[in-house]
Amino acid sequence: MDKNLIKNSAVSLQDAVSFRNKAKKEKKTFVLTNGCFDLLHSGHVFSLIEASKLGDYLWVAINSDSSIKNLKGPKRPIINEIDRAYLLTSLQCVAGVTIFDSTRLVDEILLLKPDIYAKAGDYDESKINTAEHEALKEVKSKIEFVSFLPGRSTSSLINNIVSNFD
Repeated sequence: MDKNLIKNSAVSLQDAVSFRNKAKKEKKTFVLTNGCFDLLHSGHVFSLIEASKLGDYLWVAINSDSSIKNLKGPKRPIINEIDRAYLLTSLQCVAGVTIFDSTRLVDEILLLKPDIYAKAGDYDESKINTAEHEALKEVKSKIEFVSFLPGRSTSSLINNIVSNFD
């Protein structure tokens, strides 16, 4: 297997913007979603497939390893950012992946100007960070919430592993 394939599975924000601009010229709908996607599971995949149905291209922004440590604590992530990006780009429904280093997606929203911003249905507008919400309004992105599989989460998966293999 070509190790560069895994290493190069995430693209820079600049390359993501170029992809987005090409999609706009083609009059294609660009959908953006984001998350940690640590321990990719069926709930993640289900929601990504649902989000991809909202447009022509689904772009996924994933939190960097350092960003996840800030959000989730020193024991996370379990899967490093390069491997998480590779797993996501391997999904047919995902057009591309960008890794972001902050805990919020404001800069990426302002640069990518998605037609649609998608989150899983366990979110609602009140749970979207205020700065991210303002950025979405500024670029006139439509916010959509997609179906999710209840009970599927990385935290519950970790708890299950710990309790069964302690």
